[in-house]
Amino acid sequence: MRDLKYLFAYSIPLAAMFALYWQGAWSWSVVILAFVIIPIGEMLLPMSAANFTAREEEHLLRRRLFDWLLYLNAPLLFVIVLWYVHLVSTQAFTTIELLGLTLSTGIVVGANGINVAHELGHRANRLEQALSKLMLLPALYQHFFIEHNRGHHKHVATAQDPASARRGENLYAFWWRSVTGSWRDAWALEKERLQKAGKPFWSQQNEMLRFMLYQFAWLIGIAWWFGWRGLAGAVVVGIIGFLLLETINYIEHYGLRRKLLPSGRPEPVSPVHSWNSDHELGRIMLYELTRHSDHHYKSTRKYQILRHMDESPQLPFGYPASMVIALVPPLWFSLMDVRIDRVAAA
Repeated sequence: MRDLKYLFAYSIPLAAMFALYWQGAWSWSVVILAFVIIPIGEMLLPMSAANFTAREEEHLLRRRLFDWLLYLNAPLLFVIVLWYVHLVSTQAFTTIELLGLTLSTGIVVGANGINVAHELGHRANRLEQALSKLMLLPALYQHFFIEHNRGHHKHVATAQDPASARRGENLYAFWWRSVTGSWRDAWALEKERLQKAGKPFWSQQNEMLRFMLYQFAWLIGIAWWFGWRGLAGAVVVGIIGFLLLETINYIEHYGLRRKLLPSGRPEPVSPVHSWNSDHELGRIMLYELTRHSDHHYKSTRKYQILRHMDESPQLPFGYPASMVIALVPPLWFSLMDVRIDRVAAA
C-alpha cells in the first residue's frame, strides 16, 4: 500500500479540476492546497530520513506502477490547460476568480508538468524523453530539456550555472537571471552539439529551432481555436509554470558553491551542494524532488528510490513553505544565510 502514496500527487490536478468546474471560492483551491494546507501538514507530520535496502530498491525499480504514475500526468496536464483556456475565452469572471483559476492552472503546469517532465527527461528511453518534451510545451519551456540535462547538472553550484542562486540574491533578481541565462545557455549548448556532430546550425537537426516551432504552433493553435483571450491565458499560465520551476531552482541550491581546486576546476558535485527536505508531503507531491542531492549524484536514479544523505544540508521547512518564504527576501536571507555559514564551516 505504501507504493500508492504517490497517488496523493494527483491532488493538485484534482483540485484544479474542482476549481475549473465549481469556480467561485473554489478557484483558489490549488493555491490553498499547495501553499497553505501542505505546509501546515508538513509542520505537523514527522519527517522521514529512512532509505530502502538494496533488495527493496530492486523491487521498486521493477514496478511499472511508478512510471505510469508519471505518464498519467500528461493527459491531465493538457486537459486542465485546455479547459482553463476554453473557460477564459468563453466566460466572464470576477478579477478574484480569474486570478485564482490562473494561478491554480499555472501551478499544475509547473508541478505536474515541468516537474514530471524533469523526471522523465533524465530517462534513457526515447519515448519517455519525447513525453518530457511534450509536457514542457504548455510552459513554453522546452529548452529546459537541453539546458538542465547538459548545463545545470554539469555546472550546478558554480558561477557558470544560471539556475544556482547566489548568496544574497533575491528571488526576483534570480528569476530574471535564470530565465534569460538558461535560454542563452540552451542555444549555446545546442550549437556546440551540432558543431561536434558536423551538422549545420540552421537545420531541422537543431532542437532549439524545433522547440521554437512547436511552441509557436501551440500558441497559434490556441489563438485560432480560442481567440486572443485564450492565447493570453495560455501565455500567462505558462509563465506561472516556469516561474514556479525557477522558484524551486532558487531554493534547491541557494548560496551553495563548489570550491575551486588548484587546477581551477570546481570540486566534484557532492551532497552538500543541494538543499534537501525530508518532509513527507512535499516529497510525495514533487515526486521526491526534495531529495535533491541524490538526484545530482546520479541523475538517472528514478524518483521512487532517491535516498536521504546525512551530509545534505536541510531546509528549515519543506519545499512548498520554503517557496513562500523565498517571496519575502529579508525573511529568506535571515533563515538561510546562517545555514550557509554552517555548511561552509562543516
